[in-house]
Amino acid sequence: MKTETTPRSSRTLTMLALFSSAAISLAACSTESAYSVTTEAGGLIAGGDFGNATMQNTLAQNGENPFVIDLAERFAKEVPSTVNFAFNSAHIDAQAAQVLRAQAKWIRQFPEVRFKVFGHTDAVGSDSYNIRLGKQRANAVVNFLAQNGVSRGRLQAVVSHGETRPLIVTQERERRNRRTVTEVAGFLEDAPLVLDGKYAQIVYRDYVESAVVEPTLTQPEATLVSE
Repeated sequence: MKTETTPRSSRTLTMLALFSSAAISLAACSTESAYSVTTEAGGLIAGGDFGNATMQNTLAQNGENPFVIDLAERFAKEVPSTVNFAFNSAHIDAQAAQVLRAQAKWIRQFPEVRFKVFGHTDAVGSDSYNIRLGKQRANAVVNFLAQNGVSRGRLQAVVSHGETRPLIVTQERERRNRRTVTEVAGFLEDAPLVLDGKYAQIVYRDYVESAVVEPTLTQPEATLVSE
């Protein structure tokens, strides 16, 4: 007759550990499911930071990283970073133009800073088509910003995520997914303050209205004609 070699207390602890592990896994799955409904795909993996690993490493090594994050947060707080598009279109409508003019005005106040524009689509259509459409939308925004006084040399890259990062998880038409997002990408290497490592002076520069006075239409003075 075999005797029991494992104490009951030990088996109890083992079972509790297994149950705890399973509960944690289920909770994580539940959290991720709820998170994915309201945020971009990959948000949990990315951890909320912008950029890729190579850029993060570079910024960390040269000391820019905390200042770039601060400036990115300021940009996102002070002006809308996103514009939306009609279905199957890269046309910038009046609402998008208003947002982009505000972006351009803000960007012009920080000539030492580079930006990226990311293009997105909804899930209707093929992957390859949506990648091209996302790129067209990003290009349209870059062209608009350039026409409003932003140097193309400061628009570091135009990237299309197509339909891979929806804000709203759906296979149907969704305007909120048809968008571009403008983000701070870093500092220009040849800017005087950047060369001196004075990133904080740039980040915390007072944001002021443009000194350029926009022209206003005036009515010509009436001319008296005597007969």
